[in-house]
Amino acid sequence: MSESGNNDFRIEKDSLGEMKIPADAYYGIHTRRAMLNFPLSGQRLHERFIRAFAQVKEACAAVNMKLGYLDESTGRAVIAACRDVSSGKLNDSIMVDPYQGGAGTSTNMNLNEVIANRAVEILGGEFGDYGLVHPVEHVNMHQSTNDVYPTALKVAVFTLLVDLEKEVSKLQEVLQAKESEFSRIVKVGRTQLMDAVPMTLGMTFGAFSDAVARDRWRLFKCRERIKKVNLGGTAIGTGLGAPREYILQVAGELKNLCGLPVSRSENLIDATQNTDSMVEVSGMLKSYAANLMKISNDLRLLGSGPETGIGEVKLPPRQCGSSIMAGKVNPVIPESVAQVALQVMGNDQTITLAASMGQLELNQFMPLLAHNLLNSLSLLLNVSGSFTRNCVQGISANEDRCRKHVESSDALATVLVPFLGYSRVEKIVDACRSSGRSLRDEIIFQGLADADEVDELLSPQRLCKQGFTPGEKIRGN
Repeated sequence: MSESGNNDFRIEKDSLGEMKIPADAYYGIHTRRAMLNFPLSGQRLHERFIRAFAQVKEACAAVNMKLGYLDESTGRAVIAACRDVSSGKLNDSIMVDPYQGGAGTSTNMNLNEVIANRAVEILGGEFGDYGLVHPVEHVNMHQSTNDVYPTALKVAVFTLLVDLEKEVSKLQEVLQAKESEFSRIVKVGRTQLMDAVPMTLGMTFGAFSDAVARDRWRLFKCRERIKKVNLGGTAIGTGLGAPREYILQVAGELKNLCGLPVSRSENLIDATQNTDSMVEVSGMLKSYAANLMKISNDLRLLGSGPETGIGEVKLPPRQCGSSIMAGKVNPVIPESVAQVALQVMGNDQTITLAASMGQLELNQFMPLLAHNLLNSLSLLLNVSGSFTRNCVQGISANEDRCRKHVESSDALATVLVPFLGYSRVEKIVDACRSSGRSLRDEIIFQGLADADEVDELLSPQRLCKQGFTPGEKIRGN
């Protein structure tokens, strides 16, 4: 948009005065002021948020037209414009920075102006001809930023939660498949990074799977917390300035439009001023992030080396790992997962603080809360798919390394305690250190068990059966 001549501009007015607006801009004076006031991050509003906001505006216009508050010509033009925005065609015209004062008023006005000017264009008018379609009087009819902004946020969050749950489900299924694939591979279990007891590699992936399954359930259940919207509440949830029939119908119209089970909150004032439901959603995302961090770090450890580390699993090589160390391959996917997890945890702290600092009838930090919550959802959605496809699906076991670690460690000692007693097993371990023999070889050397009995003690079937059977014996018992 050129600023070289007067023909390239139109003049718009508000209560603060006049401003030049690029002649071909869909946005107007309120958006322009926000662009000048908040040149903060250089980031844009989340595309799902823009789509949800346009759907909210469409629902409002549809009810206003149905009730006769918008004439059919204007109403149809506004609805068509809303659909253009929700389709993403006009995303470049949503210019305001996510970080903004005014509890989201700048975002609401940006949408109002873009929808109005697109509707004007549909009706054959010139941009800025608000006599045809006005951003406030028509597009924002019977609305306030207080109700449309949080409603749009909940719709966007809901859709992202649905998508995220699908990716979490895929990750869970792949982990379950690995649990089965590795069910007969015995390895050393470790606590405090030290050898502990034998287990199967399948058990490790089974624990990963169960943790992710809980996250899947949490994500499904937390949708319940954001189904109630305050649309129709206008300023602070009082419904002032809106007709009763509109208030009763508009949430239902939005439900039909977006295909989500949203409904009007029974207490619109509560739903306007309190954002604890968003904190709860963020908390569920943080729980998932914590599990992703744990799993990704465990995989890095288990795949470390590969020659001088643990090296019990092989992570799929995704790219060369160094610009100087030839042949080095790094665990880049688990590392990216861990970084996303850290960001989500940080976002959760910001969301919690923003929610707690809302004052009286409105939370002035809604833009900050919204931006961080949508950022967490998008990051987790993207990284979950990447983790599943680019890492977990391609993991293989290094069976030889697993076997050597079991045979050379003291982990077998704990298996012997129920049969020989703690003190006697301690002496066997000391004997291993003196003789240089492995625990397996020392057991056989002392005649406590033969090779077949040791193999039976370490068999996957025995390790998976949860405890020993009363009366079970070995030769040296």
